[in-house]
Amino acid sequence: MSLALQTSVEPLHQVGSGEFLTFTLGEEEYGVDILKVQEIRGYENVTKIANTPEHIKGVINLRGVIVPIIDLRLKFHLSKIEYDLFTVVIILSIGSRVVGIVVDGVSDVIQLNPDQVKPAPQLGGVTDTDYILGLGSTDGRMIILADVEKLLEVEDLNLQQAA
Repeated sequence: MSLALQTSVEPLHQVGSGEFLTFTLGEEEYGVDILKVQEIRGYENVTKIANTPEHIKGVINLRGVIVPIIDLRLKFHLSKIEYDLFTVVIILSIGSRVVGIVVDGVSDVIQLNPDQVKPAPQLGGVTDTDYILGLGSTDGRMIILADVEKLLEVEDLNLQQAA
């Protein structure tokens, strides 16, 4: 069982740079592979698309590319908050697709060594943790390292093709 947990963390260091852009959602801090980050923008109004899940805020036109914008607070079923000056959209490149995620704020870019990353906890059927690559620990901080491909499910990414 320990081997299976370790394998889920191993590709992180083979594929990624070990650098993560960290951001906050409520009291928790998350990290995404810096190589997936295209840019960071302030939140701007979006064009709403009818009949989409609540966490999909809509789309923006980013230099000719239609980008779906997903509010991670709503996706994670956290309480809604008013967007403010610190609310940002992280534009991610996932394969051939571009998607934006709304977060409370961006913290910094951190470098994690393999010994600073622990396997994601297995919580059984209680909650879905498949999107967690591992838990990073640095300077007394615990950072949830997210696999953006798994975090942003296929139906979220297919919105771009429909728009």
